[in-house]
Amino acid sequence: MGKLLVTGGAGFIGGNFCHYWTSKRPTDSIVVLDSLTYAGNPETIRGLARTELVEGDIRDTDLVDSLLRDREIDTIVHFAAESHVDRSISGPDAFIDTNILGTNSLLKAARAVWLDTGSGRPHRFHHISTDEVYGSLEPDAPAFSETHQYQPNSPYSASKASSDHLVRAYHHTFGLEATTSNCSNNYGPYQFPEKLIPLFSINALHGRPLPIYGDGMNVRDWLHVEDHCRGIEACLDCGTPGETYNIGGGAELPNLTVIDHIIAEVDRAFEQMPELARRYPDAPPAKGESCSILKTFVTDRAGHDRRYAIDESKARAELGYAPHHRFDTGLAATLRWYLENEDWWRPLL
Repeated sequence: MGKLLVTGGAGFIGGNFCHYWTSKRPTDSIVVLDSLTYAGNPETIRGLARTELVEGDIRDTDLVDSLLRDREIDTIVHFAAESHVDRSISGPDAFIDTNILGTNSLLKAARAVWLDTGSGRPHRFHHISTDEVYGSLEPDAPAFSETHQYQPNSPYSASKASSDHLVRAYHHTFGLEATTSNCSNNYGPYQFPEKLIPLFSINALHGRPLPIYGDGMNVRDWLHVEDHCRGIEACLDCGTPGETYNIGGGAELPNLTVIDHIIAEVDRAFEQMPELARRYPDAPPAKGESCSILKTFVTDRAGHDRRYAIDESKARAELGYAPHHRFDTGLAATLRWYLENEDWWRPLL
């Protein structure tokens, strides 16, 4: 039976990981450590079997130390992070505090409990990072591999790059059994409505503008969160300590194309479910129009990377990882989830 500490487990990806893990490993126990800031929602993991929520800060090294000792934790899966690029531009300090100092706090506690006390307990520290640490790609450049030079362009990506280096250093200097995965843009259930897909879906339902940065042609690789969880599971099961693995979704699309998919799915939902017109009377389809009328082009974001793309061949070869979700069906399922779970997202607005 495994005993996991999942940091940020009440957030989007961490919460989905808890759902995934408990369904696959029902005898394992999970302790979620989450400070429950704006993006952490205890409702995301409420009722999950063998899952305990501890409200606390990853920068509290004594708390982390006591959890590792008292709960006999053997695996840390580290999701906790400030992750919204726009917020990092307007207020970078929180990103330095959580993403760098918080990761260092976890590493210190893990070293103290797993290595310095000489217990010899088998362990794994898995760190979740982002493709944004690699910077921006030219249109025809090869996708990011694990050996690509780090070139972070925002306070968010710079803080994640720093945390990646800390994890690597703790492995090579102290022998911590650590792995890192760098993922592409996640989407799926339980995502806080500040990110593109839930934000634009909910805006469309309420007839609000869909603000498109620049020309809308910034390219991202889209990864369904369940596929990401599958990739993390593969890292924990098969990943070599000290190694980094890129986890992608195989869906490299311009933002404008993603937005057009969202618009088409919302329009289709109103055609298939006439009752939506009563629930969302301000949505254009409730008035016989398409949500496309809501598209609004705005000034581009400062330092906006033009293109990300993931080369996941290492994860495929060494871990047996492959995404299962196609973007079109994954997006349709995501919109259905938001339509069926208004009681989850409505209070967040």
